[in-house]
Amino acid sequence: MNLNYTVQDLKCGISFCEDKEVPDIINEIKKNFSDKKLLLVIDNKLSSKFLKYLYKDLGKLDLKIDILKIEATKKNKNHKVMFKIIDKLIKNKFTKKSVLISCGGGVVGDLCALASSLYLRGLIYYHIPTTMTAIVDSCIGGKTGINYRNIINSVGTYYHPKRVFISKNVLNLIPKREFISGVPEIIKSGLIKDYEIIKLLIKNKKKFFNKDYRFLKKLISKTLKTKIFFFKNDVFENAKRLNLNFGHTFAHAIEMTFKSNKGDIIRHGEAVGIGMLCEIYYNEGRSKSFNLTKNILETYELPTNILSISKNRNKKHIINSIYKNIFLDKKRIGKFPRIINIKKINSPKIVEMKSLDKIKQTISKVLFNKVK
Repeated sequence: MNLNYTVQDLKCGISFCEDKEVPDIINEIKKNFSDKKLLLVIDNKLSSKFLKYLYKDLGKLDLKIDILKIEATKKNKNHKVMFKIIDKLIKNKFTKKSVLISCGGGVVGDLCALASSLYLRGLIYYHIPTTMTAIVDSCIGGKTGINYRNIINSVGTYYHPKRVFISKNVLNLIPKREFISGVPEIIKSGLIKDYEIIKLLIKNKKKFFNKDYRFLKKLISKTLKTKIFFFKNDVFENAKRLNLNFGHTFAHAIEMTFKSNKGDIIRHGEAVGIGMLCEIYYNEGRSKSFNLTKNILETYELPTNILSISKNRNKKHIINSIYKNIFLDKKRIGKFPRIINIKKINSPKIVEMKSLDKIKQTISKVLFNKVK
């Protein structure tokens, strides 16, 4: 099964791979890339079983394959690690007829996409997403980025993978926490565009947790089609693509507040789930949409506040930190941060948060489970 689309005159695609990891890439590389060099950038925590599958497929190519392993944590999503990729390309004299394949989650994908957009002003690359959040969201859309001066994705470009490969083997190997962390991005797509996605989540919890591939393929396809709808004709995020940021203004502020040098305390998807609750509560209070979103998150064993995630109970510090970080959000174009209002489901609107007291009240009530 393939999903194909054109963006900025570039023909892109998504392939669902059941038996082999990259069945379509073999012929494409043989046909279009003549200098026989391939750089494979991978998350260093990937399953050895999956890598064995991948190496077997790529071994069919008559190419010199270099491998770069990256520790895929948020603290490593920086310019130093990104330039390690570019240094590898320069050292091995990669040209426009060389190939880069990224294999990992959002961190690896963003780093490789940015490096590809900068090296020789554009190197074609392919992506194999290996986390559920990457599979249902960040694998397409063209956003690249690194974190700089503690601001998430403050440096980046727009650059699209030639093709994304979604592997059945990868889905089967994703650990539980990483697997369910993709659900908030799926919920987001259902609330802003395709309510059928919400119905699928409500009715098919067992199929999801059992990793029923036929069901997952349908759910992932509908979610990615929703994203394509929003970004295809608004690549640079000037209008309707902004709706894809539902939940993210609060989510990024939460992630920045709970960053740690010891690892990621909160997954991006988990933060998006809480962030959606914050944006709904700010706009509507405890509404039907708030209860619906909260119930789905709880059904899929996801946090709806920070009490189960962090041992930090310094409420005043947390509220002030998240509040401060919200105003660093890159989507803000004036005095006030912007969020998405989904009061009418499937008809999202971009609004400014002009009530500063209400922002703090929202953080206090949602994050500390005080919503009545």
